[in-house]
Amino acid sequence: MSDRLDLRDACAARAAWMTTTVAALARLESPSGDVPRLAACADALTDLMREIGADVERLPSPAGEHLRATIGTGSRQILLLGHYDTVWGAGTVDRMPVEIVDGRLHGPGTFDMKAGLVIALTAASLVRPQLHDVRLRCLFTADEEVGSTTSRALIEAEARDSAAVLVFEPALPGGVLKTSRKGVGTFRLEARGVPAHAGIAPQDGASAVLEVARQVVALDALAAPSLGTTVNTGVIAGGTRTNVVAEEALIDIDVRVTASAEQQRIESAWAALTPVDSRVRLTRSGSFERPPLERGPHVAQLFALAQRAGASVGLDVREGSTGGASDGNFTAALGVPTLDGLGAIGAGAHARHEHVEIASLPERAALAAAIILALDA
Repeated sequence: MSDRLDLRDACAARAAWMTTTVAALARLESPSGDVPRLAACADALTDLMREIGADVERLPSPAGEHLRATIGTGSRQILLLGHYDTVWGAGTVDRMPVEIVDGRLHGPGTFDMKAGLVIALTAASLVRPQLHDVRLRCLFTADEEVGSTTSRALIEAEARDSAAVLVFEPALPGGVLKTSRKGVGTFRLEARGVPAHAGIAPQDGASAVLEVARQVVALDALAAPSLGTTVNTGVIAGGTRTNVVAEEALIDIDVRVTASAEQQRIESAWAALTPVDSRVRLTRSGSFERPPLERGPHVAQLFALAQRAGASVGLDVREGSTGGASDGNFTAALGVPTLDGLGAIGAGAHARHEHVEIASLPERAALAAAIILALDA
């Protein structure tokens, strides 16, 4: 027990470095899709990983470089997963300065999720001399905030080679870990009807606007709140003038599910959509971008290990769920033990009050280090 409790002292000794490093990374703005700025942030992360003895590979993609680093030579791999792209455009730091106020480090990308990357690297550096049967694989990607289109195959390949995946996305309030996340689907339905003069010959027309309105009602009926399934028509557009029966219209839909069975039900219903007015042609596009992270036995067992590891460093570890998705959705869906929310405590992801609680940074690193050592044991 005393050896594990020493992890907290070791992390506390690095508290100032952790805060300074998170601030420096936040000032290196890295908006999704801004390849030059992503490269500058990747440079800094590469230096940090090499400083702790990692072998670093920079894997190019159209979205920016994905960083893959290896620490240790054990036969079993533990994947430390995160992303360094943010939702904030270039110049945001001029309006949202990186600054410390009342024990909180504010700034774009601090909470989601550059503090999580620093927590992961701090934990990795501490456990490196103590690893026996485990090697650590850090995978920091450049496109999570825009769907992980170029990194998904890489994430899944690394997960298949791993005994467990630790995801350093932000924690739930109070430091609660995430053992379930909703799957996310984005869909578009386009309707093409028959235009006509709305006053002279409305009977000759087939309104695309009316059709999508009817489809909105039908799609809303697919929601199952008691099962955690939500269907939200967030965008509707169509028509040209009030005196014209609309020829074209579209809707964009967000779907969230907690279970793969619900994903399959929604996909089947989506494929079976037919127009109410047979003169209107419907075109469907979109899909589930991320499957649900379900709290199956593989997740529950890893959480139980995390609870014991947390107790060994004097921390009470709890679990919860969220409607948002992460790259951990991909890894858990493969059946690989996955634990999410190991990143920072704070608030304001994607919001102007984004911040991390500075005092919590060493504790989060100590928890991650204890979990890694428990997996090694």
